[in-house]
Amino acid sequence: MNDTKSIIKRLLGSFRPYNMQLAAALLLAVLNVAATLYAPILTGQAIDLIVGKGKVDFKGLVPLLIVFAVTIVVVALSQYFMTLFLNKVTFSALRDLRDAAFDNLSRLPLSKIDSRQKGDIISRLISDVDQISDGLILGFAQLFTGIVTIIGTLVFMLTINVKIALIVVVLTPVSLFVARYISKNTFRFFQEQTSVRGDVTSFVEEMTGNQKTVKAFAHEDEAEEGFGRLNEELQRVSTRAIFFSSLTNPATRFVNGLVYAAVGVIGALSVIAGRFSVGQLSCFLTYANQYTKPFNEISGVITELTGAVACAKRVFELIDERAETDDSRSPNLKRVNGALTAENIFFSYDPKVPLIEDFSLNVRSGQRIAIVGPTGCGKTTFINLLMRFYEPDSGVITVSGTPAAEVTRNSLRRSFGMVLQETWLKTGTVRENIAYGKPDADISEIEAAAKAAHCDSFIRRLPQGYETVISDDTGALSAGQKQLLCIARIMLSLPPMLILDEATSSIDTRTELLIQEAFGKMMQGRTSFIIAHRLSTVRSADCIIVMNSGHIVEQGTHDELMAKQGAYAELYNSQFAQG
Repeated sequence: MNDTKSIIKRLLGSFRPYNMQLAAALLLAVLNVAATLYAPILTGQAIDLIVGKGKVDFKGLVPLLIVFAVTIVVVALSQYFMTLFLNKVTFSALRDLRDAAFDNLSRLPLSKIDSRQKGDIISRLISDVDQISDGLILGFAQLFTGIVTIIGTLVFMLTINVKIALIVVVLTPVSLFVARYISKNTFRFFQEQTSVRGDVTSFVEEMTGNQKTVKAFAHEDEAEEGFGRLNEELQRVSTRAIFFSSLTNPATRFVNGLVYAAVGVIGALSVIAGRFSVGQLSCFLTYANQYTKPFNEISGVITELTGAVACAKRVFELIDERAETDDSRSPNLKRVNGALTAENIFFSYDPKVPLIEDFSLNVRSGQRIAIVGPTGCGKTTFINLLMRFYEPDSGVITVSGTPAAEVTRNSLRRSFGMVLQETWLKTGTVRENIAYGKPDADISEIEAAAKAAHCDSFIRRLPQGYETVISDDTGALSAGQKQLLCIARIMLSLPPMLILDEATSSIDTRTELLIQEAFGKMMQGRTSFIIAHRLSTVRSADCIIVMNSGHIVEQGTHDELMAKQGAYAELYNSQFAQG
């Protein structure tokens, strides 16, 4: 979406649900401008009543002052309610825009999210939408009143003096051409500014989220230097964008000043010639100033809208990102018995770098399958394919006799319970975190799952026990405690199939033995996939799959593989070699 006009058209289209409020704001703008333009007539009439020495008509001034006071009240109230309507409409439309962006974000394939910087996504959802808001609120308020003011003052000026009015009409639009030329050349600067702002947000999010690692490696200075470079780049592009866009104001004011001077000189000559009264000249000068003022304001609005359009382009890019294929009409996965097959699976993150090639596997219901192998061999990638976080390039994965690609993702994923090495807790109570996969669970079920995961004791020591509010970045819990809560989450939902990806990596040895015992009970009758680097944890598996470079190089029980003295035996002996 590179066409600026199409972006503006689509942006304005987001206000369509609020046409009634916009119409009300437009009517209020007309009322506001009409009252504003009526005030100079009253002023001119008042001047004509006091223009001569000793000829002040106080009786004539009193009703004019009363009407003038009422006019001021009308101007103030119409301005207030017009602004209220415009703000409500703008924030409502942008709320819808942000909802649409987040909704599509939640439907994007993981491959799309993984390929973007997290900070850039955050910047598009928050900073860019806020920038659109600032530009549109200012833009609508000034465009509404500006256009009506131009039309209204033009009508009033033509009724007073056609010749002078035509001079104003001919000269004033020059300022618009100046503004348009400048804004056309500053759009690319604002695009560059929003892009660099996203880079800054990404860097800050990365550094603040990994402060322990930064400090552990004494990289504070390097982090400051990296932020400094990005900050300087943002300062450079922002200065350039703001400088060039700011040229519109003085340029248009210069043109408007020339128009005002021309009206003053010609009007004064007309007064001397007797074709004009002093009050009419005062009224006309006010109209000339009011007529040129919207052109100046609109030039400023163009600057704000240029920045808003550049941000809107980034938000629309996120909204238009192709989501996962709609599977709402696909059947749900039912009668899951845990049997699973993978036939001739090929997959790679980068087409130029092969990863999983011709991978086939047959898992019987209730089997415990351990997947081992060196880092980067494709263990976690296979799990991503099982969960349909990624789709295989070719081949078929079948769950309980049904191809995984032919059922809904939600029903497939609900059939698996995952405990990963990387823990994640949402901001909420401990109870809510454990019940994440089973929100309707009662407290007794939650406590039973916590006891099975050996985290009930430390939960009860928290300030509010199960009602203590925690989050993923809270410092109140250790990495091991967070992992225990994630294990409790799975023990509560008890799905028919389990995936344990280094599920006890952050837990002490004593607790790990207890957890392994609990896992043993939980895995009874359930198909389980266990990914582990510590091979002592997979000895009891029904089948151990040894992977290397995306291929299965060996498979069998622990004893069978040790007897082969192959890749598994080499891995196992390397961990338990005697020094």
